Amino acid sequence: MASMEIFDSLPYYDNDLEQFPILKEKVEWELAREPKAPQTLHPNVPPPFELFTNNPLLAAELARVEGHQPLPPLDSLRYQLPAPTSTPATDEEWQEALKNAHAQLEHQRIRHTNLALLQTYGPNAWRIHNYLLEETAKQAEKASEDLKQLTTELNRERKNSQTRVGNQLNALETRWTELISSILQIEMANVALDAEVDRLNKKEADLADL
Repeated sequence: MASMEIFDSLPYYDNDLEQFPILKEKVEWELAREPKAPQTLHPNVPPPFELFTNNPLLAAELARVEGHQPLPPLDSLRYQLPAPTSTPATDEEWQEALKNAHAQLEHQRIRHTNLALLQTYGPNAWRIHNYLLEETAKQAEKASEDLKQLTTELNRERKNSQTRVGNQLNALETRWTELISSILQIEMANVALDAEVDRLNKKEADLADL
């Protein structure tokens, strides 16, 4: 058994809204009568998934981003070598200043090491990274072009199909109008014949009475 296609929307064929602007007002009026969407979720909808339940730092950062809060200011004290503020300074204050100086020296040593590693391995790593990015971009562009081509072909097929169906609808509507007109003509002819039959019957009765 052949499958039957049902078209309830033919946007490439139907132009009633353009021909009859009042229909657009009626459609908007009907849409305004539709009930509003419920504000609460359906009971079958699962609750929202909570992220970073085991990582308070990431959870706090996510809350900050969701709240559109600015980043906290950077602590620039770790990049300085402040001396004790009191005079004379206590041993504890000098110990803190010394620990900070050790941390600064270690930080500079690590930066120097990282810079040396970057100078040795950075150029090739950067070239490989750029190559991978270019390949990824090419694949994404090809996928986009393929999708656009498929979309164009699908729209062309839909337009051709709806145009073909529209021509069939026009032919069927024209045939329906012709049949209705023929039926009306036959009914009018029947009425005229009934009137003629009644006239002849009456005339026959009048002749019989003579």
